[in-house]
Amino acid sequence: MSTKTKNSIIIAIILVGISLAAGFYDFIYQKGKVDEKTQQIKDLKLYQLDTEYLVQQLTELKKRVAQLDSILADRKYAIPVNISQANFFEFVNQVSYNFSPDSYVNIEYVDMETFPNFNSYNYALSGIAEFADIYRLIYAIEESKNLKKVTNVELSNNVKVDKDGNPNYLVNFKFTAKAYYSADERFSFKGGAENSLVPNPAYDIFYPLVRNEIPPNSDGLMDVQSGQLLALIPDGAFLSDASGNTYLLWEGDKVYLGYLTNIDYQNNRVNFVLNKGGVIESVSLLLQKEKKENKSGK
Repeated sequence: MSTKTKNSIIIAIILVGISLAAGFYDFIYQKGKVDEKTQQIKDLKLYQLDTEYLVQQLTELKKRVAQLDSILADRKYAIPVNISQANFFEFVNQVSYNFSPDSYVNIEYVDMETFPNFNSYNYALSGIAEFADIYRLIYAIEESKNLKKVTNVELSNNVKVDKDGNPNYLVNFKFTAKAYYSADERFSFKGGAENSLVPNPAYDIFYPLVRNEIPPNSDGLMDVQSGQLLALIPDGAFLSDASGNTYLLWEGDKVYLGYLTNIDYQNNRVNFVLNKGGVIESVSLLLQKEKKENKSGK
């Protein structure tokens, strides 16, 4: 075989190889790439929306969010989103702002608890307060819009006597408070108003029924227990006490530890009701003339 023929065969083989490689690249490799890009174009066209439609869709979604917020706002409690530890301190300071000067609250952050759908900050509260103040504090924590709970409450009585000798009946308290929060917005809402945090008046269960402490007569009222009835006048009575002070009193007038309840003109007598540390007593004073006549008659 001549050299010319060999070269022709080699060139033909090379051309066939190039043709096969070009065919593989065009019809197999490139076809896959083209199909992939074509599918991407179809996907993009599928989600291609005009501006007006997007604005309309956004408006509808805003209405839906507002509806969901209104539903959550109508609920008595909600779990806020990612609040700070200081949030509870600010809440207690606001509630206790108008407490009595004899009342105070100590707050200590304890720890954080983690649950499947929400977490809680735990705080230890303690102090001394009037019953109305501690009742208002616990009520405000329990009734707050952002969910909080009180646990492990310990209460005991405390008596504080001021410089004038007046007793103040207070309450030693200690309890744990939990402030709940979540990383999920589905438990919360935007805006809304706080629940009412002012409770109805409640009876002071720590105020003793019988008390050893008797308040001093700081107002200079008549002391009926050492008093005398000097004379009766229309609609009134003239009396004196052990110190020689004289008083003109009418029915309903206040005296030390009680009130003048009745003037009995027929029996020359005045009647009082006294509250001696929770013990209610009725005291009567007779006209001095009546006493002398009774003594002489005997």
